[in-house]
Amino acid sequence: MASLKNLHDYNFQAGEILLINKPLGWSSFDVVNKIRYRIKVKTGHAGTLDPLATGLILICTGKATKKFESLQGLDKAYSGTMTLGATTPSYDAETPLTVQQEKVTYTRPELESVTQSFLGDIEQIPPNYSAIKIAGKPAYKLARKGAKLKLAGRQVHISLFDIEHISLPEVEFKVHCSKGTYIRSLVHDYGQQLGCGAYLSKLCRTKIGNYSLDDAMELDDFINLVDKNLNHEQNK
Repeated sequence: MASLKNLHDYNFQAGEILLINKPLGWSSFDVVNKIRYRIKVKTGHAGTLDPLATGLILICTGKATKKFESLQGLDKAYSGTMTLGATTPSYDAETPLTVQQEKVTYTRPELESVTQSFLGDIEQIPPNYSAIKIAGKPAYKLARKGAKLKLAGRQVHISLFDIEHISLPEVEFKVHCSKGTYIRSLVHDYGQQLGCGAYLSKLCRTKIGNYSLDDAMELDDFINLVDKNLNHEQNK
């Protein structure tokens, strides 16, 4: 992770793009609110990460919030783990298993042959448990109430889908993709095509365009830096 700058090196009102490693269990809005409360400047994020995902999130402050659209359009890179032989309604570990096989047995060539079929432009249906608005309400809120939803498909581009490590039923992978790609849906569709089902059990966003997780700050470290500076100013 990146080392912290001195707080005086930041100009939040003029505009900063903060690279933050989003903690597990936090929503993207949680991170924004935590930072906005401290710096007292207009703040937002350029691309949502699910609460169960970790990794790179871009936080824009002040005049840099005008860059939202261009930043959101950048390609993304992820590393993750999928669990084969089981499915969940949310396509990840948020909801209980609905289908589970006792054992799955696949070779690396079998697994890799299926990943190849997802490369290029593909049609993808977002998960019902997503933030997409339906009649003004997030789909995930309706799904949690048991509503029957049918979200429209969208075209996304997958430039890389590599199997990194196999320890069945878990498979570690890397994905490079266009904006708007749901990795949960990609894993779900992969499991369906493989024939055993799959859900996303771990996910980390590693890159957004040329912005890298390697250059990101831990959220707690950044907040501590701001708090330390505020306490210093108040004690003058």
